[in-house]
Amino acid sequence: MQPDIVKGGKHMKIKKITSQIRRDFWADYECETCGYVEVHKSGYDDRNFHENVVPNMKCPHCCRTSKDSSDKYSPLLTKYPEGYQI
Repeated sequence: MQPDIVKGGKHMKIKKITSQIRRDFWADYECETCGYVEVHKSGYDDRNFHENVVPNMKCPHCCRTSKDSSDKYSPLLTKYPEGYQI
């Protein structure tokens, strides 16, 4: 399990993946702007989720996304290769 999706930045990121079954996972997400942590929120371990969904996640506390930040978002790599059948 790999913590921290981003290097720097001011937006939601995966703080810690707490469990994973196949491509479904549960993680704690942290807002780098206000520090708010969403605990035990689901996610899906594919390229689309890491490249498109996470950057558009809105912090429920301050309502910011990575699009509100000028910092470049770096997506986490998937545990399994794209197209791999589990």
